[in-house]
Amino acid sequence: MDKKPLLVIQMGVPPQPIAQAVGEQDAWFSAALAAEPRELLVVRPERGERLPHTDAVAGALITGSWSMVTDRLDWSESTAAWLREAYHAQLPLLGVCYGHQLLADVLGGTVADNPKGKEIGLQTVTLTAQGVNDPLLRNHPAHFAAYLTHQQSVLSPPPGAQVLAYSQQDGCQILRYGPHALSVQFHPEFTAAIMTQCVRNSANALRAAGHDVDRLLQLEQEPYWARQLLLDFVAQIDDRDASFIPAA
Repeated sequence: MDKKPLLVIQMGVPPQPIAQAVGEQDAWFSAALAAEPRELLVVRPERGERLPHTDAVAGALITGSWSMVTDRLDWSESTAAWLREAYHAQLPLLGVCYGHQLLADVLGGTVADNPKGKEIGLQTVTLTAQGVNDPLLRNHPAHFAAYLTHQQSVLSPPPGAQVLAYSQQDGCQILRYGPHALSVQFHPEFTAAIMTQCVRNSANALRAAGHDVDRLLQLEQEPYWARQLLLDFVAQIDDRDASFIPAA
């Protein structure tokens, strides 16, 4: 029997200079998942496209965005309602950046501007004790590099959620909400080319905020372990009845 498609919920579009240079989120995830190929169903709520019934897909990835969760945009709020239903239906879910914040918000967490300011560039993510013992992360090193670009953060996780990782600037880099759902603040789908375009697009604002833009543009590696989390998540999705968590 054919596998059900993996849903990619694309939360808006990048600024035009970024999109012209490196494409949009659907292309980034498609390329990132080349090592774990399966059919992708891309839905764009900001265009009014309807999300499918949870039974029609094997799992869902919720992408990053240049919008803010706290803006409560209609298309974002309708996606939030779908995510609440999908979570209770035990559909495998992985939120990324904006998707991380939206999923945390849906389940009772607090999302707002990070009081430490914008986090951007290649940063170090550190696993907590729970993260080290998490089945999806057990093969990860305790510290790994990841690409980040965000102004808002999950300041308080939802009740019962496990904090699996943090960074120097953000206390909630990976959250697990249950056996089928987790989210990451960093971008496992990013390449150096995408990160470079994001930095260049915000260069003036970053300099004004005190960031060393030249240092941020010195990207000499692709974050292997950040990408591996995405691949491991997808590799464990076989059907609606299977958890993506690997067996102990």
